[in-house]
Amino acid sequence: MTVRDPALDAFEEHRSILTGVAYRMLGRVADAEDVVQDAWLRWSRADREEVRDARGFLVRVTTRLAIDRLRQVQSRRETYVGQWLPEPLATDFGATVPDTAERAVLAESVSLGVLVVLESLSPLERAVFVLREAFAFPYQEIAAVLDRSEAAVRQLAGRARRHVDEGRPRFPVDAAEQRALTEKFLAAATGGSIEDLLALLAPDVRLVGDSGGKSKAPLRVLHSADKVGRFLFAVSRTGVAEPEFRFLELNGRPALLVLSAGRPDSVLSIELSGDGRIAAVYIQRNPDKLAGLAP
Repeated sequence: MTVRDPALDAFEEHRSILTGVAYRMLGRVADAEDVVQDAWLRWSRADREEVRDARGFLVRVTTRLAIDRLRQVQSRRETYVGQWLPEPLATDFGATVPDTAERAVLAESVSLGVLVVLESLSPLERAVFVLREAFAFPYQEIAAVLDRSEAAVRQLAGRARRHVDEGRPRFPVDAAEQRALTEKFLAAATGGSIEDLLALLAPDVRLVGDSGGKSKAPLRVLHSADKVGRFLFAVSRTGVAEPEFRFLELNGRPALLVLSAGRPDSVLSIELSGDGRIAAVYIQRNPDKLAGLAP
């Protein structure tokens, strides 16, 4: 007969939201998992008879641990080689999020475009944005989580929202359109001409590559269709060993996983402009951030 552990059952009930908060705070799956594990240790040692709201307690602990971890990793990112992008996250909300509107909010809050903007927020602003915008926590609960006044939390939320609105993608995302454009992009880059590729790019397109200094990718952001197109066309001609291409849903959006001899080589994600062309290209090539996508 299996003996149930009430503490573990309560924790597992809320693990999904804890992992969601931690990943949106940190942008790394491994860091998020470490934070959630630390939260479990705090929960297992807590006097649970004194805890009236398990969800509130666990979110509070997880958020505070994530803030501490974020402050640590931010100092390390100052010496990071090249551009820093979040680790790709496979997203499949399945039956756990049946509501279409809620799905859209969760997908948007974990998108690369938003996560990149969140990197420029302070840890407290980021925590408020994640709890409020992604998980619809009331200001009063967020104030309790952060041990701040409700007025202070509202100010943090306002600053974070304005900053994210200024930097996030400006046009709504249609998954089917994004998938179709990614397929056209792949065809143009691998078998078409430079003119075919340039025709898909917005004039002010930008390319952000993340290699962590462990593979080849631009160290700086590339701007303009000419620079981005010529770079991508040149890279596609050098090729990878035994290439294989797979479409996945990563960070709530269709993305292209490139395998080399069966191992993840890179992940390519795009953003669309208002006229249906490519406004941004994100290329993740840091092998440490791709390990979780290995077949």
